[in-house]
Amino acid sequence: MQQKNKLFAIFGNPVTHSLSPLMHNYALEGLGINGCYTRYQLIDPKALKEKFLQLNLDAINITVPHKEAAYQACDEIRGIAKEIGAINTIVKENDKLIGYNTDAPGFFKCATSLGKIENILILGAGGTAKALAAIFRDKKISVTILNRSASRLKYFKQKNYSCYTWEDFETNTFDLVVNTTSAGLQDEYLPVDEKLLNDILNHAKYAIDVIYNKNTPFLQMAKEHDLPVKDGSDMLLFQGVYAFELFFNKRYKEEEILPFMQKAFT
Repeated sequence: MQQKNKLFAIFGNPVTHSLSPLMHNYALEGLGINGCYTRYQLIDPKALKEKFLQLNLDAINITVPHKEAAYQACDEIRGIAKEIGAINTIVKENDKLIGYNTDAPGFFKCATSLGKIENILILGAGGTAKALAAIFRDKKISVTILNRSASRLKYFKQKNYSCYTWEDFETNTFDLVVNTTSAGLQDEYLPVDEKLLNDILNHAKYAIDVIYNKNTPFLQMAKEHDLPVKDGSDMLLFQGVYAFELFFNKRYKEEEILPFMQKAFT
């Protein structure tokens, strides 16, 4: 009997720029799996579960701006996603939607390749910021959140993170500064006021922008400060590998998946 064709997708808005289909299709083909991974532009996050079931998908990844809404669509949440309140991977298991967050471990692997990190400054307060804050705290690393508006910091304050707005932030020394905002994705904006960002980068060791395949204004400024930098490519790569492991109940290992997914970045 022929194995059922496995169907996967990434939900987001926008989603046309996503490399996930290329990564996962390389892995499916390379590992000889009968399956296909596509993309779906989801306008209304409340329709996520309905669309998932309607398209008869086995699993999905979720990108901006639906990571927090996707949490509500799941029947069960597992792992560090419980702490984060945002998910990027949903797997159908016995007709239930199970939610995970692979952004967090994917980013941690990317970040620690730069060097030793004892504290981190996260710019932005959305779903990705929640994921990074949770994984670094879990690894006993000090976390500070900086966001333009105070309203989005409520979650972080409730979790007892150090939180600041542009107005009340005083620059300190940070090993790693991360941009998790969308500034620079489809524009040339900085995630923080230029003067303040210059001051921050003057006191930093490393910088990462979660946006990938683009020399964002944030990364450009970090390079001008002679900081070792990374874009979001490694984070994307590793979160994809960990998601793929979940798609197949860890039947395939990281070292098997990684070489195929890396082809999407060459």
